[in-house]
Amino acid sequence: MALGSSAPEILLAVIEAGTNLGGCPGELGASTIVGSAAFNLLVITAACIYAVDETNDPRTDEEILSGDPAGPPKGVKKIYDMGVFSVTAGSSVFAYAWLYWVLKDQTVNSREAWLTFVFFFVLVGLAWGFDRYKENSMKKLRKEGSDAGDKGPMVIQHSALEIYRVLIDERKGKVETDEKKL
Repeated sequence: MALGSSAPEILLAVIEAGTNLGGCPGELGASTIVGSAAFNLLVITAACIYAVDETNDPRTDEEILSGDPAGPPKGVKKIYDMGVFSVTAGSSVFAYAWLYWVLKDQTVNSREAWLTFVFFFVLVGLAWGFDRYKENSMKKLRKEGSDAGDKGPMVIQHSALEIYRVLIDERKGKVETDEKKL
Protein backbone atom coordinates (compact mmCIF):
# COMPACT_ATOMS: atom_id res chain seq x y z
CA MET A 1 0.00 0.00 0.00
CA ALA A 2 2.78 2.41 0.89
CA LEU A 3 4.51 1.80 -2.43
CA GLY A 4 1.25 2.23 -4.34
CA SER A 5 0.25 5.45 -2.62
CA SER A 6 3.75 6.89 -2.83
CA ALA A 7 4.58 5.63 -6.33
CA PRO A 8 4.11 9.04 -8.05
CA GLU A 9 6.46 10.79 -5.62
CA ILE A 10 9.00 7.99 -5.80
CA LEU A 11 8.87 7.96 -9.61
CA LEU A 12 9.32 11.74 -9.78
CA ALA A 13 12.27 11.56 -7.40
CA VAL A 14 13.92 8.74 -9.38
CA ILE A 15 13.41 10.48 -12.73
CA GLU A 16 14.77 13.76 -11.40
CA ALA A 17 17.73 12.05 -9.74
CA GLY A 18 18.47 10.15 -12.97
CA THR A 19 18.39 13.27 -15.13
CA ASN A 20 20.58 15.28 -12.71
CA LEU A 21 23.09 12.50 -12.00
CA GLY A 22 26.39 14.01 -10.96
CA GLY A 23 24.90 17.49 -10.62
CA CYS A 24 22.99 19.48 -8.09
CA PRO A 25 19.81 17.67 -6.97
CA GLY A 26 16.57 19.29 -8.00
CA GLU A 27 13.82 20.38 -5.66
CA LEU A 28 10.96 18.39 -7.17
CA GLY A 29 11.84 14.88 -5.94
CA ALA A 30 12.58 15.73 -2.34
CA SER A 31 9.70 18.20 -2.12
CA THR A 32 7.10 15.70 -3.32
CA ILE A 33 8.30 13.04 -0.91
CA VAL A 34 8.43 15.43 2.05
CA GLY A 35 5.03 16.86 1.10
CA SER A 36 3.48 13.41 0.86
CA ALA A 37 4.96 12.35 4.20
CA ALA A 38 3.76 15.56 5.85
CA PHE A 39 0.27 15.04 4.42
CA ASN A 40 0.20 11.44 5.69
CA LEU A 41 1.49 12.42 9.10
CA LEU A 42 -0.68 15.48 9.68
CA VAL A 43 -3.85 15.39 7.58
CA ILE A 44 -4.59 11.68 7.74
CA THR A 45 -3.86 11.56 11.47
CA ALA A 46 -6.13 14.57 12.02
CA ALA A 47 -8.94 12.91 10.03
CA CYS A 48 -8.58 9.71 12.07
CA ILE A 49 -8.68 11.63 15.33
CA TYR A 50 -11.72 13.64 14.20
CA ALA A 51 -13.52 10.43 13.15
CA VAL A 52 -13.35 8.91 16.64
CA ASP A 53 -16.37 9.86 18.71
CA GLU A 54 -19.13 8.31 20.79
CA THR A 55 -21.37 7.58 17.82
CA ASN A 56 -18.98 5.15 16.15
CA ASP A 57 -17.72 3.36 19.28
CA PRO A 58 -19.07 -0.21 18.90
CA ARG A 59 -18.85 -0.98 22.63
CA THR A 60 -22.03 -0.98 24.66
CA ASP A 61 -22.30 0.81 28.00
CA GLU A 62 -22.38 -2.59 29.74
CA GLU A 63 -19.11 -3.62 28.07
CA ILE A 64 -17.47 -0.36 29.11
CA LEU A 65 -18.64 -0.71 32.73
CA SER A 66 -17.71 -4.40 32.98
CA GLY A 67 -14.28 -3.90 31.38
CA ASP A 68 -11.08 -2.43 32.70
CA PRO A 69 -11.89 0.44 35.11
CA ALA A 70 -8.84 2.33 33.84
CA GLY A 71 -9.88 1.68 30.23
CA PRO A 72 -10.88 4.40 27.82
CA PRO A 73 -14.34 5.99 28.12
CA LYS A 74 -16.89 5.75 25.32
CA GLY A 75 -15.72 7.44 22.14
CA VAL A 76 -12.03 7.19 23.02
CA LYS A 77 -9.70 4.74 21.29
CA LYS A 78 -6.66 3.53 23.18
CA ILE A 79 -3.52 2.12 21.61
CA TYR A 80 -2.16 -0.64 23.80
CA ASP A 81 0.90 -1.53 21.73
CA MET A 82 3.11 1.48 21.07
CA GLY A 83 6.37 -0.32 20.15
CA VAL A 84 6.20 -0.35 16.35
CA PHE A 85 4.36 2.98 16.29
CA SER A 86 7.14 4.56 18.36
CA VAL A 87 9.80 3.20 16.00
CA THR A 88 8.05 4.58 12.92
CA ALA A 89 7.26 7.93 14.56
CA GLY A 90 10.84 8.33 15.75
CA SER A 91 12.13 7.30 12.33
CA SER A 92 9.99 9.92 10.61
CA VAL A 93 11.42 12.65 12.83
CA PHE A 94 14.93 11.31 12.17
CA ALA A 95 14.21 11.21 8.43
CA TYR A 96 13.31 14.91 8.35
CA ALA A 97 16.46 15.80 10.29
CA TRP A 98 18.57 13.54 8.04
CA LEU A 99 17.06 15.05 4.90
CA TYR A 100 17.81 18.56 6.16
CA TRP A 101 21.40 17.62 7.02
CA VAL A 102 22.01 15.88 3.68
CA LEU A 103 20.52 18.68 1.57
CA LYS A 104 21.91 21.68 3.46
CA ASP A 105 24.93 21.85 1.11
CA GLN A 106 22.70 21.08 -1.91
CA THR A 107 24.73 18.02 -2.88
CA VAL A 108 24.26 14.37 -2.09
CA ASN A 109 27.41 12.27 -2.07
CA SER A 110 27.43 8.49 -2.45
CA ARG A 111 28.05 7.91 1.27
CA GLU A 112 24.90 9.89 2.17
CA ALA A 113 22.91 8.08 -0.51
CA TRP A 114 24.00 4.64 0.72
CA LEU A 115 23.34 5.55 4.35
CA THR A 116 19.84 6.73 3.42
CA PHE A 117 19.25 3.40 1.66
CA VAL A 118 20.55 1.42 4.66
CA PHE A 119 18.36 3.41 7.08
CA PHE A 120 15.28 1.87 5.45
CA PHE A 121 16.45 -1.63 6.39
CA VAL A 122 17.31 -0.42 9.90
CA LEU A 123 13.74 0.90 10.23
CA VAL A 124 12.23 -2.37 9.00
CA GLY A 125 14.50 -4.39 11.30
CA LEU A 126 13.66 -2.30 14.37
CA ALA A 127 9.92 -2.44 13.66
CA TRP A 128 10.11 -6.21 13.12
CA GLY A 129 12.13 -6.60 16.34
CA PHE A 130 9.60 -4.64 18.39
CA ASP A 131 6.77 -6.69 16.88
CA ARG A 132 8.51 -9.99 17.71
CA TYR A 133 9.27 -8.76 21.23
CA LYS A 134 5.59 -7.91 21.77
CA GLU A 135 4.47 -11.27 20.41
CA ASN A 136 6.90 -13.18 22.62
CA SER A 137 5.81 -11.13 25.64
CA MET A 138 2.17 -11.98 24.93
CA LYS A 139 3.01 -15.67 24.56
CA LYS A 140 4.81 -15.59 27.90
CA LEU A 141 1.82 -13.85 29.56
CA ARG A 142 -0.60 -16.39 28.09
CA LYS A 143 1.60 -19.26 29.28
CA GLU A 144 1.86 -17.78 32.79
CA GLY A 145 -1.91 -17.18 32.81
CA SER A 146 -2.66 -20.77 31.76
CA ASP A 147 -0.31 -22.10 34.45
CA ALA A 148 -2.21 -20.06 37.05
CA GLY A 149 -5.57 -21.31 35.78
CA ASP A 150 -6.42 -17.92 34.29
CA LYS A 151 -7.06 -17.35 30.61
CA GLY A 152 -4.57 -14.47 30.52
CA PRO A 153 -5.04 -11.38 28.41
CA MET A 154 -7.49 -11.53 25.52
CA VAL A 155 -5.63 -11.86 22.24
CA ILE A 156 -7.13 -12.13 18.78
CA GLN A 157 -5.72 -15.27 17.26
CA HIS A 158 -7.05 -14.93 13.71
CA SER A 159 -5.49 -13.49 10.60
CA ALA A 160 -6.87 -10.35 9.04
CA LEU A 161 -7.83 -12.38 5.96
CA GLU A 162 -9.97 -14.77 8.05
CA ILE A 163 -11.73 -11.88 9.77
CA TYR A 164 -12.22 -10.11 6.42
CA ARG A 165 -13.85 -13.22 4.90
CA VAL A 166 -16.29 -13.47 7.81
CA LEU A 167 -17.17 -9.80 7.46
CA ILE A 168 -17.78 -10.22 3.71
CA ASP A 169 -20.02 -13.24 4.39
CA GLU A 170 -21.98 -11.20 6.95
CA ARG A 171 -22.34 -8.40 4.41
CA LYS A 172 -23.68 -10.86 1.80
CA GLY A 173 -26.18 -12.24 4.30
CA LYS A 174 -24.38 -15.50 4.91
CA VAL A 175 -24.24 -14.78 8.63
CA GLU A 176 -22.74 -17.51 10.74
CA THR A 177 -22.37 -16.50 14.37
CA ASP A 178 -20.38 -19.59 15.33
CA GLU A 179 -16.89 -18.52 16.44
CA LYS A 180 -15.45 -21.65 14.88
CA LYS A 181 -15.99 -19.98 11.48
CA LEU A 182 -13.11 -17.70 12.35
